[in-house]
Amino acid sequence: MLTRQAPHSVAVPAPGVDEIIDVRTPAEFAEDHLPGAINLPVLTDEERVRVGTDYRQVSAFHARRMGAALVAANAARHIAGPLSTRGGGWRPLVHCWRGGMRSGGFATILDQIGWRVTVLEGGYKAWRRLVVARVSETPIVSPVWVLDGDTGSGKTAVLAALARRGVQVVDLEGLANHRGSLFGGMPGGQPSQAMFEGRLAAVLEGVDPARPVVIEAESSRVGDRSLPQSIWAAITAAPRLRLEVPVEERARFTAATYREISAAPGEVDAILSRLAPAHPRERIADWRGMAARGEWEALALGLMQAHYDPRYRKHRDRYPERMAGAIPLPRLDAAGIEAAAGAVEARLPRHGGAQGIGCRRPLSE
Repeated sequence: MLTRQAPHSVAVPAPGVDEIIDVRTPAEFAEDHLPGAINLPVLTDEERVRVGTDYRQVSAFHARRMGAALVAANAARHIAGPLSTRGGGWRPLVHCWRGGMRSGGFATILDQIGWRVTVLEGGYKAWRRLVVARVSETPIVSPVWVLDGDTGSGKTAVLAALARRGVQVVDLEGLANHRGSLFGGMPGGQPSQAMFEGRLAAVLEGVDPARPVVIEAESSRVGDRSLPQSIWAAITAAPRLRLEVPVEERARFTAATYREISAAPGEVDAILSRLAPAHPRERIADWRGMAARGEWEALALGLMQAHYDPRYRKHRDRYPERMAGAIPLPRLDAAGIEAAAGAVEARLPRHGGAQGIGCRRPLSE
C-alpha cells in the first residue's frame, strides 16, 4: 500500500522504513541529499533538461508524456538492477524535489510490485526546511564550551578523545571536511553548503540539552563553508578552555599531521602567494625555500611565529573575559592528548552549569 508522510526529523525523515530512495538527478543528489539515501534517478540530468525544455516550448502534455516514458524506462532498469535483491517485505521511502510526479510515478510502480512504499510529502524541499530551522532558527540550549588554542595545538585530536570519553562534542571540521586553515584542505573536498548544514542539523538533533557540548574554536567559516549565524553566535559567546602547547611541539605535530601536503608543492606555493600581501618579500621567499627543500617542520614553525600566532593572540586579547582556563599540553603524543582530554572533561560542569548560551548543540566526531 502506498502512503505519504511528511518528514519526521532531519536524522530520521520517516520511521519504519528500510531504505531512502532519492529519485532526483545525479547533480541534484550530489549537491545535497537526505542522510543514508541512495540515488536511483528516474531522469538523468540531460533528460530533465529535455523534459523542461519541452514543457516550455511545446506543451505540458507533450512534456508529461515524454517524462513518463523516460521514468518508466529508468524505473525498469533500477528494478532489474539495484532493486533486484529486495525481498517482499521491503519498505522504501521515495522522494524527489517536491514530492511530485517523479517520486509519485516511481513509487506507484514499486507499490504495484507489492512493496510497502512511502512517499516523502513535500520531498527534499520539506526536509530542507527542517534543516534550516534546526541550524538557523532553533536555539541551542546546551551549555557550550569552546576548545581553544594556537594553530597546531591538537584541538581536533583532543576533541576526538573527549568524544571517546562520552563528552558531547561538535566536530565542525569533520562535518565540513576541512581543517580550518589555509592548508586545511582534505581529500574528497568539501561538501556543499547545504550538505554541511544537513550534517550539522542531524547531529544537533541528537544533543542532550542538559549536558555541556564542546566545540573546537573556529572562525565564521570552515574552509569555504559558512557557519550558520546561530552556531557562530553560540561559539563567540561561550567560555573557552585553551590548550597551551610549546610552539616547537606544535610545529612538529603540524608537519606530521599535514604530511600529505609535501606531495603537492604547487599547492603550497599558491597558499604562500596568498600570504604575500601580509608579509615582507624576503620572508615569503624564505618560506618558499623551506618548502622546496622539504623542511616542513621549519616552515610550520615560521608560519606560526610570524603569521598565525600573532593573529590568534590579537583576537584573544579582545575578549579576555571568555577565557575560563588553560590546559598545559607539553607533548602532543597519545598520552598527552588523553591527559588533556581528561583535564578538559574535569573542567566541564556536571549538570549544565556554565552559561546557558541560547543557541547551541553538539556535533559528534
